[in-house]
Amino acid sequence: MSIQQTDVLYTAVATAENGRDGRVATDDGTLDVVVNPPKEMGGSGTGTNPEQLFAAGYSACFQGALAVVARQEKADITGSTVTAKVGIGKNADGFGLMVEISADIPNADPATARALLEKAHQVCPYSKATAGNITVTLT
Repeated sequence: MSIQQTDVLYTAVATAENGRDGRVATDDGTLDVVVNPPKEMGGSGTGTNPEQLFAAGYSACFQGALAVVARQEKADITGSTVTAKVGIGKNADGFGLMVEISADIPNADPATARALLEKAHQVCPYSKATAGNITVTLT
């Protein structure tokens, strides 16, 4: 479900120069990075790339969603980590993305960890934004 402008609590602003082979920075200066295509896509690979930035944002957001769900379920996720692997490849329209999300939850048995992961996927704003648009696999 979409939110309305009046419901917005925070707006992040970032500006890119020169696309995939340039620079991207936030308006407040807290993020300012060189972006380059990875070597696998013919680039220098010396800077970060949009897929890495998306993976970083998705994993952080998903970890937050996992914490929300864990509080609701009274589960201990102390020491947990979330990893997002973002792949880019050619598709019928040019290029597309796919994501694999995994979590290491040391204080939960495998069944509980899996249930928390699936519930977090329903809560995470990144998961909601990508639903029906790209393949997201939970592992």
